[in-house]
Amino acid sequence: MTRTWFAEQYGRAPDGIWFAPGRVNLMGGPDYTEGFVLPFALGAGVTAAAARRSDRRIALVSRQAGGDPVRLDLDALEPGSVAGWAAYPAGVAWALLRAGYLPGGADVAIDADLPAGAGLSSSAALECATALALTGLYQAPARRSELAALARQAETEFVGVPCGIMDQIAALLGRAGHALLLDCRSGSAAAVPLDPAAAGLTLLVIDTRVRRALGDGRYAQRCQACAAAASALGVRALRDVTDEDLARLADPALRRLCQHVTAEYRRVLRAADLLRAGDLAAIGPLLTESHHSLRDRFEVSWPQADEAVAAALEAGAAGARMTGGGFGGCVVALAPAERATQVRAAVTDRFTRRHWPAPGYRDAVPSGGARQVAPHGLRP
Repeated sequence: MTRTWFAEQYGRAPDGIWFAPGRVNLMGGPDYTEGFVLPFALGAGVTAAAARRSDRRIALVSRQAGGDPVRLDLDALEPGSVAGWAAYPAGVAWALLRAGYLPGGADVAIDADLPAGAGLSSSAALECATALALTGLYQAPARRSELAALARQAETEFVGVPCGIMDQIAALLGRAGHALLLDCRSGSAAAVPLDPAAAGLTLLVIDTRVRRALGDGRYAQRCQACAAAASALGVRALRDVTDEDLARLADPALRRLCQHVTAEYRRVLRAADLLRAGDLAAIGPLLTESHHSLRDRFEVSWPQADEAVAAALEAGAAGARMTGGGFGGCVVALAPAERATQVRAAVTDRFTRRHWPAPGYRDAVPSGGARQVAPHGLRP
């Protein structure tokens, strides 16, 4: 379907098709505080079909956004020059061009089975699919860790959304049946076993249908507040804050932010130890504890997420928390497989009684990372 749709847009076949997944952050963060996170890649994501051009222009079209292709001059790209969804792939082209990895133009067609604004990192999936496509077209020798950094640069510098490195790393380095214990300062990632089905469990993603954009200001405000707290304590990032440091923060709001961040680091490391020991069910209380901290200390939850967590727990889930940057999106619940249907029904009933739109559901299966799915003669 992607190949056919590309041909309808550009009148020729693509040279290749690439895919990058969304992710669920099981626990941890925010990643811009340079601590630890525990994400895993999803089976759903973003697909980019692409073909080389003989000029120095890039054309971008999205099945979800609709409309005609956005056509851009590579050499005229600069931060702020492109608006809307196209800013993300255009930013990737800009970052690759500056790094010497994009010698020519391309036609690109984007398709996705991942909802935007749901806290499942659709923006990073879009960036990483585009990065693989453009470097794959020209067989540029960029390492995946470098592509992750360039995709992040596209989002922070070209689009103007402050973010850490978690989403891009999860998209590019995810492994089936595993989460990644990611050190957001060093960029090092260690695979940790995460196979819910083998443990008789289900990881259920509950889409609350509340949408938010990372560029709407609230996400940036939390980022700025964390930077202000680190500055007040004389440290590089909140990763470096100790419990003893917290008493030196006069601002109670900043102190609450720091309390969440420092406690979350410990929860992530504890969860990783439990997963390595094969005790997946035991991370349930950590998930719930994390959500309550995100709600009460970091203050990024929203009513539908809080109700989804409460209903899931009442229906027998081992634990649940919001996932993503906050203010909208999804909840992830860990439940015995035989209780998954009851959890869905309980959450739906709670939403119905509050006259909210019905939530969506998907089983979250830890999946592989970004890859080329249709070589068309190109080297994989």
